[in-house]
Amino acid sequence: MVAWAMKALDKVWVCALARAGVRDRRAMWAVRKDPHDLTGAQRTSLAQIAATYATLYRAYLLKEQLREVFRVKGEQGRQLPDGWLSWASHSHTPEFVALARTIRRHGDLLWNTLDHGQSNTRSEATNTHLRALTKRSQEFHSPDALIAMAMLTRGGLCHQLPGRAA
Repeated sequence: MVAWAMKALDKVWVCALARAGVRDRRAMWAVRKDPHDLTGAQRTSLAQIAATYATLYRAYLLKEQLREVFRVKGEQGRQLPDGWLSWASHSHTPEFVALARTIRRHGDLLWNTLDHGQSNTRSEATNTHLRALTKRSQEFHSPDALIAMAMLTRGGLCHQLPGRAA
């Protein structure tokens, strides 16, 4: 869901580029990075954005608040999404209003992630890895080779190779 917020922020950035001519590359990275990882120049660029481009800065704050929703656990973690959804819905930023609608539609996934601390990152990584294996396996003579390669790399199989000590 934070990736969705990054996409919405990128759309707001493109609109700011078109309207106001924001061209500072440090500013672009400043709004994308975690605030704890910002350099001094990026902090300065972010301060200039806050003073000059209110919509872009609001989008940045919305992205950071959504990131915070996933960092906080417990009872407070269950209260933060409601506030974020309200803020995003009333932000007058079409990208984040649409994101708030999407998150409301997938609310069960959000609650499961907050309650259990698990997301779909592991399954997404496996899908990406299998897609890469499928591309490489086009020269194999049978699908059995692809299945064997998938089992070796993602299935947890660890065969004893001949001539090697255990």
